[in-house]
Amino acid sequence: MLEQDDWLSRRQRQLCLDVLMNVFQRIVTPFMECFRGKLTGQQVWTLCMADLSGPVSVQELAESLHIPKQQASRLTDLLAADGYLFRRTDPNDRRRLLIAVTPKGEELLDSGWKQFEKQLFQRDGAAEAGREWLKRAMALSGGEWLEIEGGGLAAGCAETSGNYGKAGMDMAKKNDFFEITPEILRLSEACVAHDAIDPSLYVKYDVKRGLRDLNGKGVVAGLTEISDIISSKEVNGETVSCEGELYYRGIDIKELTQGFIKENRFGFEETVYLLLFGTLPNQAESEEFKKLLSKYRTLPTNFVRDVVMKAPTSDMMNTLARSVLTLYAYDEKATDTSIPNTLRQCLEMIALFPQLAVYGYQAYAHDVDPENNSFFIHAPRPELSTAENILHMLRIDNSYTELEARILDLALVLHAEHGGGNNSSFTTHVVASSGTDAYSVIAAALGSLKGPRHGGANIKVMRMFEDMKANVKDWEDEDEVRAYLLGLLHKERFDHSGLIYGMGHAVYSLSDPRADIFRGFVKSLSEEKGLYKEYQLYSLVERLAPKVISEERKIYKGVSANIDFYSGFVYHMLGLPAELYTPVFAMARIAGWSAHLMEEIVHGGKIIRPSYRSIGERQPYVPLAERP
Repeated sequence: MLEQDDWLSRRQRQLCLDVLMNVFQRIVTPFMECFRGKLTGQQVWTLCMADLSGPVSVQELAESLHIPKQQASRLTDLLAADGYLFRRTDPNDRRRLLIAVTPKGEELLDSGWKQFEKQLFQRDGAAEAGREWLKRAMALSGGEWLEIEGGGLAAGCAETSGNYGKAGMDMAKKNDFFEITPEILRLSEACVAHDAIDPSLYVKYDVKRGLRDLNGKGVVAGLTEISDIISSKEVNGETVSCEGELYYRGIDIKELTQGFIKENRFGFEETVYLLLFGTLPNQAESEEFKKLLSKYRTLPTNFVRDVVMKAPTSDMMNTLARSVLTLYAYDEKATDTSIPNTLRQCLEMIALFPQLAVYGYQAYAHDVDPENNSFFIHAPRPELSTAENILHMLRIDNSYTELEARILDLALVLHAEHGGGNNSSFTTHVVASSGTDAYSVIAAALGSLKGPRHGGANIKVMRMFEDMKANVKDWEDEDEVRAYLLGLLHKERFDHSGLIYGMGHAVYSLSDPRADIFRGFVKSLSEEKGLYKEYQLYSLVERLAPKVISEERKIYKGVSANIDFYSGFVYHMLGLPAELYTPVFAMARIAGWSAHLMEEIVHGGKIIRPSYRSIGERQPYVPLAERP
């Protein structure tokens, strides 16, 4: 018989938690009320499970709670900080960190359980309300209800702990906030039914879909002095494809890169200067500009703790966007859109992007696997270039070779700008034309670059080659590699998209000048890293793919390797985690975005507001009572 002062056994507590956590949300309220003002709901679950299971690892705790490991890690960090949990190394496996409840935590739990039990049991037996909801809960979870003499209760599971009946799991799923429910599916079908547009109408009304004509040439939507892309030339009145050319403020990208490489200098900082201010800096201007960027490589007080370390995510582009928008709150002149203040904000973001991305990744890596990934923060050094600081901050021992830093610097230069018509730069112009602040503009550009059709191509290239290396036995056999490429085009290989990633470009046809520049340095790095065989495979695919594509498909222009074809391989050789591939792109392109933002503000144009032709049919309004 359970008297008022009796507590549930550990096994009964476990079963109650199983029911509370996995059946339906309204049951949780009485239990959570016992901890109001002390712990959040998820902290309650974490502390209870750590107490019931004894010393456990983060992975075991996550499995018990049915939550991701990184979420369990974050919860234990907070509870440990408040003194409810402590950690110790597993004596049998020193790589494994065990978590247990402190006396303070036990005292809080016992107090909460006792209060909860008083709601369920009175001296004259079980409270009817509590008795009834727990009975229904046990039935739903696949357990059974057992009466105990004197009106008390016990609970027994029909299945082993952690397994639940179908009814209980179905009920749990109904409370999943992220579940795609039948209602959502039905409404989605309505969207498809009423938002689908016949592609032939674009031709009928001469609408340039995607702001490009049928041959893929972009519609001229604006003027810029920042950069120029050449992919064709007029010969005898006809447009003829040519080798690709790229100009930053009128300077050929090949001449620009050859200049600082020949002089054994890092080139990204002077490239930023060129894009923003229209000319290359002299020696004094260059040194002054580097000092200015170094000055801005300082995050606001507690920014890492309060922003970067909170709710870390695997998507570093989201982390970057969130950090950029939060910088607004720390800026006393956030809404000042004057030219000097906007320039200050741009320089600040150019300087801080590497820190925001690298620190965001460190927080995520530690959150996912704290036992194997220590959380460390390396401050940037003022005497280092942007490329050097990225490697310095990312690596726990701060070490890197000169070749590694030079190639990363080159990658930043080649990704820094690519015309005003690319999706993220055009987004910069569109949002800036509304008159909003710089942080909002850059956050929008980040959202654009995050898209797999824009900034995520190098990851696709890497994964495609991983699949190729796993399925092609002889990497030097042209016939076998060719067969794999045909399989890609026929949607039989890799992701079945029908694409050979890294081949072709929206503008370039015969060649991408950035890929041409990159190629030789990629070879050098592959030799240093002992990956020359992989480089030879890339070279073979670069040679074969255009021929395979032209034989299989009707194309209107030439096909060649683009910058993404090699950049993913370079980042892999540099040891950059895949989560940082697109953020490295952003660390470079923030220079171009800033230049386009300044250009939009300086010329003071109108808000960008194109028109959309409506093809919807008119329909009468129907009063609510008369609708079917």
